[in-house]
Amino acid sequence: MTETDEQARQRREQGAEQGPERGSGPGRERSPEQGREQGTGPETAQDPEDAQWLRRLTAWRTAERSLARPSSDLPLGERLAGLAAGAGTVTALDRSTDFYGNGVVADLEERIAGLLGTEAAAFFPTGTMAQQVALRCWAGRTGNPTVALHPLAHPEVHERGALESLSGLRTVHPTHEPRLPTAQEVRDFAEPFGTLMLELPLRDAGFVLPTWDELETVVAAARERDAVVHFDGARLWECAPHFGRELPEIAALADSVYVSFYKTLGGISGAALAGTASLVEEARTWRHRYGGQIFQQFPAAIAALIGLDQELPRLPSYVAQARMVAGALAEGFAAAGAGWFRVHPEPPHTHQFQVWLPYGADALTEAAVRMAEETGVALFRSWHPAPSGPPGLSFTEVTVGRAGLEWTARDVRDTVGEFMERLA
Repeated sequence: MTETDEQARQRREQGAEQGPERGSGPGRERSPEQGREQGTGPETAQDPEDAQWLRRLTAWRTAERSLARPSSDLPLGERLAGLAAGAGTVTALDRSTDFYGNGVVADLEERIAGLLGTEAAAFFPTGTMAQQVALRCWAGRTGNPTVALHPLAHPEVHERGALESLSGLRTVHPTHEPRLPTAQEVRDFAEPFGTLMLELPLRDAGFVLPTWDELETVVAAARERDAVVHFDGARLWECAPHFGRELPEIAALADSVYVSFYKTLGGISGAALAGTASLVEEARTWRHRYGGQIFQQFPAAIAALIGLDQELPRLPSYVAQARMVAGALAEGFAAAGAGWFRVHPEPPHTHQFQVWLPYGADALTEAAVRMAEETGVALFRSWHPAPSGPPGLSFTEVTVGRAGLEWTARDVRDTVGEFMERLA
């Protein structure tokens, strides 16, 4: 199949902001590693689009201030130095490295099971593999290969039809609203399904979450239909403040949970699937069959353990700061005469949210890059055309991390004004 111009653009602009595992959807910038694999990295950036990407990455890397600094922005030397510096804080450096999942990888699995309150957990090289294995296992156990999930969920948008192609699964959608399904929608859905998959938060709808009561009733509705419940918890770590519950209580609602190590925690790669001991044991078999039984994975496991120690305790402060930032952004746009704009959701449910403006994506991205280059302040990253609606409407994803804790509401409002001046 011939690649279209739009597909090529998306391929070139995936990766660094949220990590390469997330695919080719909105809100991603390509990583340097992906560029080198295709012969178009910083050393050989001859294509105009590759040069543009390198310019953006340089602007974000060198900005003195930003709301978050994704680990994928860091040069190779800094990543390696950080891993070496932190390794001794999470494991003994004189022990043997891992072989096919033992050692520090097994330590990480035990840590995850303890954090989520499950019987067991298995490390996977990618979240995509972990989730596909979970849904395949449940299809076999329930005898129903149909998975109910949101049309904006990760398997529907970012995995190229893998559930059907690799596992013979079928997907159905209890709702098309930009939120997770309600209990009534689950009860009233006309077709039977074996598994209900809930992405917490639903990233492509704006990192949105239900209330705790809504989540409990949705799970109960699935149980009424004799369906199992699987949580896509790639970003489960930052859901606890919104729900007002600890991680074990959240995970206990589901029959299985997948969590990511590079999203939020700043790890290198990898994920874990958590649940009962028998499910995890079956998942290990399918992991091997899918090619996930990798000889050594200690760098990814160590990076994940460092993230759990260093970033997980800070997440409540990131979520609280994101709420302040979102409010200040709205005030700044209003003061700058932006006209129509939207901060979604307001207030944010996690430390990530969307911003929408009625301008072209290229113009907005150019304004963001110019401001980073000229002032050393990176307020926004890439902007993307709205997937539906009138032309000229664009959105970006905002993440508030450790670097954003030093921002005041006035800082945000003033920076919005400078951004709008460049846009004009």
